[in-house]
Amino acid sequence: MPEPTPRPNEPRLRPAPLLFEPVEAVADPERFFGLESIDDPGTLLARATELTLAFRVATDRAVEFQAMAAAQLADPRRFDRLTPADIAERAGWTEDYAKKMVEFGRDLLKGTEGAEPAEPM
Repeated sequence: MPEPTPRPNEPRLRPAPLLFEPVEAVADPERFFGLESIDDPGTLLARATELTLAFRVATDRAVEFQAMAAAQLADPRRFDRLTPADIAERAGWTEDYAKKMVEFGRDLLKGTEGAEPAEPM
């Protein structure tokens, strides 16, 4: 499950910068953010760990934005609101997960801490 991100009064951890690779490098499946060219195992472990943490933080933030968008799309005050089934279809989730994400998003939009969505099914 994603961990909730810190709130305004808590410091946010800064992930390592994600360095985008040139188009030629992306075409080579053996390349991954230059890790394959690092010979020193200590340096390789440090950089790979930085990338792992950066991707986790990015994933957690993206999940929060998904949840907030789901809550906004399901808002009963919207004339064009979507049902959890519609949201699930758009996002590739189950309907139950969409319901949990809508609730998680509502909590985030209200500023409630500690709410987490279930893992996708």
